[in-house]
Amino acid sequence: MAKEMKKPAKSAKPVTTTRKPATSKTVKPSETVKPAVAKSGNKLDATAQRIIDTFAQISAIPRGSGNEEQIRHFLIDWARSNKFLYITDRVGNLIIKIAASKGMEKHAPIVLQGHLDMVCEKTPDSDHDFLKDPIRFVYDGEWLKADRTTLGADNGIAIAMAMCLATDSKVKHGPLELLFTVEEETGLTGARGLETGILNAKYLINIDSERDDVFTVGCAGGKDSHIEFDLGYEEVPYDYRGMHLKVSGLTGGHSGENIIDERANAIRLVTRILHSIRDICDLRLTWIKGGTAHNAIPRDAEATFFVPIDRLDDIKSHVAKTEEFLKSEFARTDPELRVYLAEMAVTPDRRAMMSYITMKALDLLYAMPHGVVARSTDMPHLVETSSNLAKAWVDNGKLMIHSSQRSSVMTRLDAITHRIEAIARLAGARVQSGSGYPSWRPDFDSKLLAACRKIYKSLFGSEVKVEAIHAGLECGLIGNLHPGMEMLSLGPTIKNPHSPDERMYLPSLPKVYSLLTHILSEL
Repeated sequence: MAKEMKKPAKSAKPVTTTRKPATSKTVKPSETVKPAVAKSGNKLDATAQRIIDTFAQISAIPRGSGNEEQIRHFLIDWARSNKFLYITDRVGNLIIKIAASKGMEKHAPIVLQGHLDMVCEKTPDSDHDFLKDPIRFVYDGEWLKADRTTLGADNGIAIAMAMCLATDSKVKHGPLELLFTVEEETGLTGARGLETGILNAKYLINIDSERDDVFTVGCAGGKDSHIEFDLGYEEVPYDYRGMHLKVSGLTGGHSGENIIDERANAIRLVTRILHSIRDICDLRLTWIKGGTAHNAIPRDAEATFFVPIDRLDDIKSHVAKTEEFLKSEFARTDPELRVYLAEMAVTPDRRAMMSYITMKALDLLYAMPHGVVARSTDMPHLVETSSNLAKAWVDNGKLMIHSSQRSSVMTRLDAITHRIEAIARLAGARVQSGSGYPSWRPDFDSKLLAACRKIYKSLFGSEVKVEAIHAGLECGLIGNLHPGMEMLSLGPTIKNPHSPDERMYLPSLPKVYSLLTHILSEL
């Protein structure tokens, strides 16, 4: 069977995927595992502290995309200890069923939804191992961040809030379904594989938005393209010297939320510098690497190459000037931008890409679109279509490129994807694009939105902002499977997700928690 309902009996065993956890230990709620944290200088209220304590337990468990088995076991143990029913489906999603509070049985069922995985990004000087190390919390005034890694509030805070709501005796609610999906960050695999018939709710609240004064009611669709370009090598002349070029210190960020900020892309900068060196002299590329995830703007990139020894002084001077130009261009968005150039030690291996192959590889990377392609004509502040040159690397004699496209208009998503495919074919490369995921079209007349707007105003005395976003949310896929289900996304304030600068605004936690408790009790 594709799914199985489990009762919270001692003999029950969870349905799991075939992936192995990073360690063999299953983390249980009773162990109260927490990562090493710096203590906050600010006293948190009881609600915020409870949420943070729960989030700390979650953050002690490695949960990068594809490595969600331990966090799923943790939640299954929690469900058992609270006598909640649970379901795991064949792709690894977890659904926990919670009975209505006494007297609330006739209220409409509601899904609280988030994803189990997180983006695993760290600074170059961090030795953090995302397969085994807990996230280390750092308090910075009213903000919570991590020690040189992503915090994982995207989307661990959704798990923490759902757990707190479900076990808070003061919260009155109708039937609840907690839906925790897998591999959201690498292609919405869980939402894509979710089966019909598991969820019975009329309403779904996705806790994966990042501003506490905004309701999200629509999002972009997305599609990825993978390019392979065959490389050819030969011995370089002995009067050529090996060089190492690196661009680092960029701000990076979420390729949906932050693409509008025009932040620098490290792959593009390295390519730009290499391309400009070819205007000075011959250049033979040997290796290039940049980017870590399809939905993160690349912060670091590097390359190795050979150039004539008699042009070294000219090249060093040129790169130094180029660094100054780039720092000026990106002074506001990437103030820590650094360019590193050094001669390499002489090695026996003097093979590099042939001159014309180097040019074709650099031309291909240079031609790849990155950034905002079009803004919405209905909401000019919203990016409609964009492309992220996400990853580039050399593997087994091939240049590999991963591009990620987004658009709220599916025909334009196809158009930018076809443009990237055309560029790849013109370069003589092979290209394959995925099927993608749909956009979530806003329904400004939904009853759920009207009710939540009214509740927000009654609680906080102001109108909530209602927006669509350029990032991808699972609501589009879930909505396609459940026609008529009304959906809305909200969440605490989080800055710079998908980068080591990710941070969460602590005062937004009790605000969003209060909002959710009233929504659950009044719908």
